[in-house]
Amino acid sequence: MPQYHSIEEASLQNAWATIGVFDGVHRGHRAIVEKLVREARANDAPAVVVTFHPHPASVLTGREIHCLTTPDERAELFDSLGVDAVITQRFTRDLSTATAHQYMSTLKQNLGLSRLLIGYDFALGKGREGNAARLAEIGSELGYAVEIVPAVSDESGVISSTEIRKLVSTGNVIEAANLLGYRYRMGGEVIRGAGRGKKINFPTANIDYPTEKVIPANGIYACWATLGNERFMAATNVGFNPTFTPERKTPSLEAYLLDFDRDIYGEELRLEFVSRLRDELKFDSVDALIEKIHEDVAQTRKILEGEQ
Repeated sequence: MPQYHSIEEASLQNAWATIGVFDGVHRGHRAIVEKLVREARANDAPAVVVTFHPHPASVLTGREIHCLTTPDERAELFDSLGVDAVITQRFTRDLSTATAHQYMSTLKQNLGLSRLLIGYDFALGKGREGNAARLAEIGSELGYAVEIVPAVSDESGVISSTEIRKLVSTGNVIEAANLLGYRYRMGGEVIRGAGRGKKINFPTANIDYPTEKVIPANGIYACWATLGNERFMAATNVGFNPTFTPERKTPSLEAYLLDFDRDIYGEELRLEFVSRLRDELKFDSVDALIEKIHEDVAQTRKILEGEQ
């Protein structure tokens, strides 16, 4: 599946498209994308998703927004849903000043846009003037139709990326997975740490994760770890290692892979967060820490063995 980095890079005909940030590609987003793919297929048209990076709100407000997915992760999720092409457009202040008509004209020119599917509250263009009614008005002039897809709700209300970010950042990875439709993921290259884990017979893989992502609340988690095509149980620590490095400023992500003994420096390790076991604690002695790690490993094994 091609991933373009601007609308101008694409040259398609008769495309069906949807537009949005789609951070997390959660269950609400999936309802739109799955409908797009299904209906585009039935009309022999390419299904295209237009998304943005960085998050428009971070550009417009200057407030850093940590996301649930990197652009590549988002593209991977869209690919798994059967999308034919993804356009990940760089969001800038200049882009935010374009009118809805200007933006839709570009889409029409480069995608041959014939149908646009949007969420119930979607708007684009300067001052968000391109709401559903305005986009339909522009569509009758340019030659595309607009379809509004209702919101997906559960007992807690409409599913939103903002709510899921809050759940992940407070460590509620179980509820986050329920709203996402899959488990929250983090990953990156395995880098060298201080080697303390190895000295106490619990060698951990230190992961160089993308700092633009939401990191779960400090604590210990039961995770599934993926290394290439292999999958392992992992007791994972997110935090500052207060027993050894209380002065640390950014949280580390360290995974102890169960039943595993290999050098994997430089390899890509991905984690799926299944359950939060406990808070990160400061221990008075290394022996107390080791005892607690044994408990964490046993608990991780119990939780994950139930899924095999």
